[in-house]
Amino acid sequence: MPQRLPCYIETERLVLRQWVEEDAAALGAAVEASAEHLRPWMAWMADEPKAPDTRAEKIRQWRADWEQGGDVVLGVILDSNPIGGTGLHRRLGPDALEIGYWIHAHHTRQGYATELSEALTEAAFGLEGIERVEIHHDKANVASSGVPRRLGYTKIEEIPSPPTAPAHLGIDVIWAVTREEWEAHGSG
Repeated sequence: MPQRLPCYIETERLVLRQWVEEDAAALGAAVEASAEHLRPWMAWMADEPKAPDTRAEKIRQWRADWEQGGDVVLGVILDSNPIGGTGLHRRLGPDALEIGYWIHAHHTRQGYATELSEALTEAAFGLEGIERVEIHHDKANVASSGVPRRLGYTKIEEIPSPPTAPAHLGIDVIWAVTREEWEAHGSG
């Protein structure tokens, strides 16, 4: 079984931690308050809103997947309140991880996505065998390109991809940083 991904990280302003069932209502409220902001970009918004029991079951599923060595899905917590979600995903093979994130509509443009992505990149390279971390976004989501750019990631390619959300152009932009590049960049 692969080693478990980090499930608790503190940054200067944020706590990144696994969601627990008791978070279902607060998570639902954050998603609902950000629906207009998220729906154009996030494919999973097609399944929103969720009933509280459905959301709690999803949280249990995320934890079970993590316990088996799979992805980790984390809440982005500011002053005890959820302001987004993030995670490390194993969909790139055994030596790479992908960072995903969303930030509550009332908390964008404050550097939280960059802060959490820096912490997750550092945590990923703290794991044995991880040599590359990637961030992907649709080309139309220009705001998302600032996060990997600020962290010293390199845009490695743009590939056609079926649009999965209303505002998507169908071009997946892939940013990556290697362990060696991250260490040389002095991040973390």
